[in-house]
Amino acid sequence: MGRDARRLIAALGLAAVAVTVSAAQARTAGGALSRDDAARLRQKVTTIIERGMAPKPASGSTVVTERELNAYLAYDSSADIPPGIASPRLVIHGDRRVSATAIVDLDAVRAQRKSRGLLDPMNYASGKLPVAAAGLLDARAGLARFTLESASVSGVPIPKMVLEEVVAYYTRSPQFPQGIDIDDPFPLPARIRQIDVRRGEALVVQ
Repeated sequence: MGRDARRLIAALGLAAVAVTVSAAQARTAGGALSRDDAARLRQKVTTIIERGMAPKPASGSTVVTERELNAYLAYDSSADIPPGIASPRLVIHGDRRVSATAIVDLDAVRAQRKSRGLLDPMNYASGKLPVAAAGLLDARAGLARFTLESASVSGVPIPKMVLEEVVAYYTRSPQFPQGIDIDDPFPLPARIRQIDVRRGEALVVQ
């Protein structure tokens, strides 16, 4: 997939907010994920991008399901996700609410930061542990924003700043040397006007 396709999938799944990677054994409601599910997502993304690039873009909408997004994460996302992230799962709860979980190598994050004292939560988070995040996705007027509601490591609630450090570490790049701030709004690609988050699916409106 091209760069625009990857940006679109990130917008749809928030995937995250940096907690996703390929997981061949991932499962979701309705049985095992399949490569056919991932192929359906690729085709839908291609259609969305082609519609957005047309000289005279026509309005349209596309439904992307939670199952298709998770299948993409399971089978097709390894080239886009940094080492240290594993076993993703995305849940689209509806009414703008989404959540994601993954196994994250927290030692890599701890190695590049200074401890903030005995009460620093990262002092007690080592190894590869399940990280979860949940919040609201608002995507309208061509702009998307994620509002964090909760985050945890191994089921233990953590402060927002800890998740911010994890996300920043795993999203560093030449373009974003300090990583991505989860509070920053981001433009929707392919002339997408809004994304309506419904239970188990997202409606992409162009």
